[in-house]
Amino acid sequence: MPNTKERPIKVLIAKPGLDGHDRGAKVLARGLRDEGFEVIYTGLRQTPEMVVTAALQEDVDVVGLSILSGAHMTLLPRIAEGLRAQGLDDVLVTAGGIIPDDDIPALEAAGISRIFGPGTTIREVADYLRASARHRDA
Repeated sequence: MPNTKERPIKVLIAKPGLDGHDRGAKVLARGLRDEGFEVIYTGLRQTPEMVVTAALQEDVDVVGLSILSGAHMTLLPRIAEGLRAQGLDDVLVTAGGIIPDDDIPALEAAGISRIFGPGTTIREVADYLRASARHRDA
């Protein structure tokens, strides 16, 4: 739990691509708020450029990507690359959804720090973010 002088970890939850299923992202956003995080949810059908712009404008510590569409091997690396291109190398990038185990090494190599699969609890995500995110202090 952050002390009174330290702001909460700021998390952007995004749904890249044409995936129209956002229940999990909304549950995660609410759960992370309940855990003390500051959460921004971008809504459905975000392009990689929209996600990067939101992360830059909101000065987030974490970008959490929720994807169920099967386009993870295209969209997630583009977002990680876009964040780096904007100087957001220190932003922790995570993903969740339906992602085959065989794809995880390539996504990690592209800059996705952790993939959360079905059945992951809010507490597991929160604990990982607390342990791994760095505050982007101004």
